[in-house]
Amino acid sequence: MTASDKAHALLGGIRKLDDEWARAIGGLGEPELRAPSALPGWSRAHVLAHVARNADGLRNLLTWANTGVETPMYPSPEAREEDIQAGAQRAAGELLADFVASAGRFEQYAAAMPDDAWAREARNRQDAPVTGAVVARMRLSELTIHLADLDRGYDLDRVLALLGPLTEDVVQHAVTSRGAHLPALRLAADGFEWTMGAAPKTTVRGSAGALLAWLSGRSDGAALDGDVPRIPAWA
Repeated sequence: MTASDKAHALLGGIRKLDDEWARAIGGLGEPELRAPSALPGWSRAHVLAHVARNADGLRNLLTWANTGVETPMYPSPEAREEDIQAGAQRAAGELLADFVASAGRFEQYAAAMPDDAWAREARNRQDAPVTGAVVARMRLSELTIHLADLDRGYDLDRVLALLGPLTEDVVQHAVTSRGAHLPALRLAADGFEWTMGAAPKTTVRGSAGALLAWLSGRSDGAALDGDVPRIPAWA
């Protein structure tokens, strides 16, 4: 599959989850937005502000890949944090409108990307090279994980069920991001399999949602079968 084909498949998943987010947050008022999310220390408003700024940051990376002009995801780590905190203080209507608008801006820019741009590279916050197609995978991963973090009745298995075969890509993104924290392992779930490291001798099994929760530091892996190591949280 070409980078363009993969990106267009991922964009289909992004559009589906953007629609699901709209359903999940529709009608939220001040009390619901100020209530705690599933992320320690963050309200639901913080989660929405983070995902909105992530859309703009990843659109920056698509711009970089598309034009070749260096366009960092965020001006600095401090600016990223300040934008999230400021966004979380917005009134409910303004916060929800910003969330929807940021998602639309990402979708609109991605839809206009020429096919050959999806194989070109930008650099992520860790200064590692990422293709445009990987940026699309990053966005799908953010939407998946944080919809569960919103604590509106979604767990990761429910969210991944919406994505079908794109489940493989979301978990692969977590595997790629977390590999340095883990020994060689084989992961298996729901007909999919992922490999971490060379010649793994141990297999960890469970649902795709349980694997993703563990890989992202949102569970201790108690729902998985096998010799499950502990790993730190994934911001």
